Amino acid sequence: MSWLRRGETAITPESAGWKYCGMQIFDFSKSKSYSIKMDQKEGVLLSLSAENIEVLVNNEKFKLQGRPGVFAGISDWIYIPVGSELNISANSGLVALSTAQSSKLYPVAYKDKSQVSIELRGSGFATRQVNNIATPDSFAEADRILVCEVLTPGGNWSSWPPHRHDGIAGCEFTNEEIYYFQIGTNESDHGAEVGHGFFKVYSYDGLIDETMTIKDRDLVIVPHGYHGPSIAAPEYPMYFLNVLAGPSEKRSMGFCDDPNHHWIRDSWKDQKQDSRCPMTSISGRNTK
Repeated sequence: MSWLRRGETAITPESAGWKYCGMQIFDFSKSKSYSIKMDQKEGVLLSLSAENIEVLVNNEKFKLQGRPGVFAGISDWIYIPVGSELNISANSGLVALSTAQSSKLYPVAYKDKSQVSIELRGSGFATRQVNNIATPDSFAEADRILVCEVLTPGGNWSSWPPHRHDGIAGCEFTNEEIYYFQIGTNESDHGAEVGHGFFKVYSYDGLIDETMTIKDRDLVIVPHGYHGPSIAAPEYPMYFLNVLAGPSEKRSMGFCDDPNHHWIRDSWKDQKQDSRCPMTSISGRNTK
């Protein structure tokens, strides 16, 4: 069965066949308001292409400034505690709710876009931008959930070298993972239907080996095995939102590289980082 979930707008632990991760994409062109009960799950609420979003968390009011698109800038976000009654309202655009199964209560938290840590990873054709939303170093007040977003210039590779975090065959890290993709153009604030990219997954024993064509708004689940690269076609930049969660008592973004490709990390020291990164900031789009 393919791990590509094209056309779907929601992944639950039940639909994925695992225990922890979920994601739902809310489209405000179809409804101006959504209500969610956070039963046994914590969440991160993040705008993809919606602005001026009214949010109620157990009747406590918040307003997300949001953004016109994932290629237009960085967004503020909200941590949603387990057990919360959540209501979201907006006039248009998309909002993502990433979730992780949880039983520990942490306080609701609003984070301004200025608090999002931007990191450049890789070099040469593997240069990409990582926005650390709710990672252990950027946000400590959560139980299991881990969230980041990655922007890759057209022609570059992300999720490289291939890596896994499945807790088997000697890998000490265990996290399920969901990818939500947007494929843009050099001029678009958000996704574009005409573009596509590629994403590869394979198991350490070779029984799974799939290279997927990725289109705008595709979802992919990664229950185990190596994943990468995520390839942005020339002139079609790629965005993806990741949510990870697993059984560990301590949140970790740790992974195990494919040993056949680990040497690539050493090669980066002799290469220049792509000047197109960072692609976005709190001020908007990088026009270099």
